[in-house]
Amino acid sequence: MFTGLSAFPLTPMNEQGVREDEFSNLVERLAKAQVDSIGVLGSTGSYAYLSREARTRVTQLAVSSAGNVPVIIGIGALRTRDVLALAEDAQKAGASGVLLAPVSYQKLTDDEVFSHYETVCRSLSVPLCVYDNPGTTHFTFSDELHGRIAHLPQVRSIKVPPVSTDINAARERIARLRALIPEDVTMGISGDAVASTGLIAGCDSWYSVVGGLFPETALAITRAAQAGDAQTVQRLSDRLEPFWVLYREFGGSLRVIATVAEILGKVSTPCLPLPLNTLQGNQRNRVEQVIEQLDLR
Repeated sequence: MFTGLSAFPLTPMNEQGVREDEFSNLVERLAKAQVDSIGVLGSTGSYAYLSREARTRVTQLAVSSAGNVPVIIGIGALRTRDVLALAEDAQKAGASGVLLAPVSYQKLTDDEVFSHYETVCRSLSVPLCVYDNPGTTHFTFSDELHGRIAHLPQVRSIKVPPVSTDINAARERIARLRALIPEDVTMGISGDAVASTGLIAGCDSWYSVVGGLFPETALAITRAAQAGDAQTVQRLSDRLEPFWVLYREFGGSLRVIATVAEILGKVSTPCLPLPLNTLQGNQRNRVEQVIEQLDLR
């Protein structure tokens, strides 16, 4: 479950609620493509904007739509007690695993983050992936803290932030962290634009935003990495460079992938929770041009 391609779909919504049919269609498409796991209610899934009840419903829809593909549910929240409730909901709904980021308003200390994970792990019967995403949580894990947390029961993977584009630097970074964690804990790369480097450098999985909309494209890169074909991995990723440029220009992957989903009719407009908006005007035209250039469908 924590190796290969973990595809993270959008949670399409408007101010009245989640567009359930559209969400189910996205998950069914991932299951049909036979991704290795489906990551629901991560940052791409806009978990922080949803109530507990809405998150439970999304979890139920995901599990029922995913067939035999494992579903990993994001359970991040500001308070530990809320994370525990979300973990219970996810397990009752049939989630195969959970994904936890140290969400906070006040800056957390290392000991507070460790205690947070320790408490949650005691309540779990499914494996947990540590979600290291300083861009949204504003908390930076040290390698030493990762090592402490990785030895907790139920922890089976670390979703690491983007690595250096320099392959030697990326290998050194992965090796440093690998030396501190148990052998049965996998490392997965996030950050689509550098996923190829992370996979070549030794990551076990790709936690992928683009894979949530274009699973076949992401699977081709992942399978080449698993076969040890670094040349093909890099070639396939380089072909998507116009897409990665959009990420860099427009502030990350969420707005870009949501805009693409709207343009292709995979979701209705609007699909993001206010105050978030998809790209409009000249920026949207740029996205349309890249979709046509890369023949993405």
